[in-house]
Amino acid sequence: MRVTLRINGERRQADDVWEGESLLYVLRERLGLPGSKNACEQGECGSCTVYLDEVPVCSCLVAAGQAEGRDVRTVEGLAEGDRLHPVQESFVESGAVQCGFCTPGLVVAAHDLLGRIPDPSDEEIREALAGNLCRCTGYEKILDAVRTAARR
Repeated sequence: MRVTLRINGERRQADDVWEGESLLYVLRERLGLPGSKNACEQGECGSCTVYLDEVPVCSCLVAAGQAEGRDVRTVEGLAEGDRLHPVQESFVESGAVQCGFCTPGLVVAAHDLLGRIPDPSDEEIREALAGNLCRCTGYEKILDAVRTAARR
């Protein structure tokens, strides 16, 4: 089957998509957007989080056919050309990027939070990031990154 969608503002299509293929697989393997990571394939870790019609979703749980005709924004789509989004910059500057596996999902979740609550409390930050697992940082630098991005 052919899947046509708008990714990061650009109309794209993937051919020969099989019925059970995930949006994550299509993004990474068919369309060359490796930002979203494939970790648990069960929606538990958050590494594959993208926006689907401006709602954050675990792309490993979305069948590619469900995205037909819809808008998808990946972590790559947050940047403006070569200029990182302030959330992305904050993660780099705060040292919240270690192995980088969880980073795309955390960045999308933080971006979504700050779009809804520009000056979140620590409790609101923790709640917003609760669906994302990180095994390297201990989360403190991630919280620092979100606080820094909020100040910008």
